[in-house]
Amino acid sequence: MSEMEKIRIGTRKSELAVVQTKLVASALERQWPELETELVLRQTMGDKILGKPLLEFGGKGVFVSEFEQGLTDGEIDLAVHSAKDMPMELGEGLEIIAVPEREDPRDVLVTLSSADLSGKKEIVIGTSSPRRQVQIEALGETFWPGASVSCRMLRGNVNTRLRKLEEGGYDGILLAAAGLKRLGFLDGGLPQFRFRFLDCETFIPAGGQGILAVEGRSGDCRTARLCRPIEDKDARLCLTAERRVLRLLNAGCHEPIGVFSRITGPDTMELFGICGRNGSLRRVRLTGRKEDAEQLAEQAAAGLDG
Repeated sequence: MSEMEKIRIGTRKSELAVVQTKLVASALERQWPELETELVLRQTMGDKILGKPLLEFGGKGVFVSEFEQGLTDGEIDLAVHSAKDMPMELGEGLEIIAVPEREDPRDVLVTLSSADLSGKKEIVIGTSSPRRQVQIEALGETFWPGASVSCRMLRGNVNTRLRKLEEGGYDGILLAAAGLKRLGFLDGGLPQFRFRFLDCETFIPAGGQGILAVEGRSGDCRTARLCRPIEDKDARLCLTAERRVLRLLNAGCHEPIGVFSRITGPDTMELFGICGRNGSLRRVRLTGRKEDAEQLAEQAAAGLDG
């Protein structure tokens, strides 16, 4: 790169979205010292409407559509998304052009350090995710013997959700480890909260959880060239497999479906899935070769669809 070049990156205004986008911007700047990155902040419909489930006003696309329009119109060159928030179908002429290394994919159960939940007959968990709801209700007896677990809708950014827990609206809430880590919330600065990590085999994450997806225009050779060095092949393979399962199941954010894959060796991978459709909870756990990721995804979808 012989002269200063500038690239505009779209992001939501929330603290986590900005932090995540800065991670991508910094990675690009490390690879291309002459590159100048500019963050273009926008508030999406999903950020504005917090009192309703996403299904009622557009599903996952409410976090993405403004940026896709910006990409199409040439107002931005890239957009950074949490991969789990992306709809299955991207806008025409757009694609995921880079997938950086995956952060911790686990979910975290957050409770107040001062709370004694033993002996309670009902535990109220804050989450707007059907996937998290079916799993925490199924595992509730393990965490709180003798108690029933019910879920109450909780939306908003991470700070908002933690504040509502602290205000006593819930006994616990469920959050993604990746977001907590990227915000620095697990570095010991929040002693009022207790963080319990839930392993991915037992409590299966959302497809793409912990992964950032960099979206751009198809055929844009300039941005493709700039983003190539920040691509992580294993993260891309896992994201592609997980999104393949969701697409085959025709699953959106309103579905009680989780899918997670991981690389277990030079040529091998595992794929986990859970589906809570029709009142039953189906699980799959598959192992296979990385080169057979597409077939593994198809096999997982068939097993979860029952």
